[in-house]
Amino acid sequence: MLNSLHLTGRPADTRVVVAMSGGVDSSVVAALMKAEGYDVVGITLQLYDHGHAVGRKGACCAGQDIQDARRVADALKIPHYVLDYEARFAEAVMGEFADSYLHGETPVPCVACNQKIKFRDLLETAAGLGAAALATGHYVKSMPGKTGWELHRAEDKERDQSYFLFATTRKQLEFLRFPLGDLPKEETRRIAREFGLAVAEKRDSQDICFVPTGRYTQVIERLRPGAAEAGDIVHVDGRVLGRHGGIINYTIGQRKGIGVAAQEPLYVVRLDAARREVVVGPRDCLRTRVVALRDVNWLGDEPFETAAKHGCEVLARIRSTGPLQPATLRLENGRALVELAYGEDGVSPGQACVFYAATSGGERLLGGGWITSAEGGAWLAKDGFVASASRGAAEAVVAGSR
Repeated sequence: MLNSLHLTGRPADTRVVVAMSGGVDSSVVAALMKAEGYDVVGITLQLYDHGHAVGRKGACCAGQDIQDARRVADALKIPHYVLDYEARFAEAVMGEFADSYLHGETPVPCVACNQKIKFRDLLETAAGLGAAALATGHYVKSMPGKTGWELHRAEDKERDQSYFLFATTRKQLEFLRFPLGDLPKEETRRIAREFGLAVAEKRDSQDICFVPTGRYTQVIERLRPGAAEAGDIVHVDGRVLGRHGGIINYTIGQRKGIGVAAQEPLYVVRLDAARREVVVGPRDCLRTRVVALRDVNWLGDEPFETAAKHGCEVLARIRSTGPLQPATLRLENGRALVELAYGEDGVSPGQACVFYAATSGGERLLGGGWITSAEGGAWLAKDGFVASASRGAAEAVVAGSR
């Protein structure tokens, strides 16, 4: 007999570690697991210098949130441990975040945190405690499929967090459980009130946890003092329009605050870290039709090389809140390329491209990768791509391997 977590054995004989962030979602997971009779252990990670965020609502893994997790665990009468992962988090997530910005990229640290901390180090800790599963409050559905465990978008599409889990491996999926995948957020809050949890009305975390002020540049300058260097602001036609104080102060797609006067609206279309250049141009230059990826994680039924060799039709998402759009995923000369049917504005290296398969019940997560280059629209030939200078013919054509 399988229990509600698709594990063999009675709940009372099954230990489940719950990753408790101090928010309402993970608290409800712990309460549900306890109510079903599982042997529940709560673990909270201290990930960064929480002195910066003490008393601040909307941050996670620090300060008041640790206290909230402890209060919930006490109310549920479950063991609760706080693990100091600051050093690992500083190196694997915060440091790479800063370096990525200095290289002109736009990183997604929440994916890196899941990939390198929560679903690696914490998962190993849970297994070491004799747990049969690690449960989290992510809004995503997992279920056994014909070739192993699968991930699907959550029932509540507004809360779906599958984008941030694209790097989860098949082996990790066998150990992970996501009890909230079928619930709307309001139902989660109702359950929290039903259990009398003190965090039932707590606001959701919105910002990156280690950026308490919302200003990325302050964090980058603190982590990498003096690394930001001044350079030129250059038009796509080659004209030097002005100077900047560091590319970390700019993001692709930015229009306001560029620091140059022009007769036409200008947008940041590329950040060239090697030349210390902020490249600007008209809106047409922002449109991307083809992205190249590195470190692709594949969760499809057949091997990635087989699926992508002749082109695999997928639904692609560039931003966590962006739309899904038809796309073709293929391998060419050893490079993973995604051709977007409609294109997307403001795509930056360092972002993720996540792909799904349409199913009768919704969308299944097939994996994703990190964007190394984005081409299309009015871009000139670069990195092995050839692109039209006309938006109407903005289809990028792969010219060869980098």
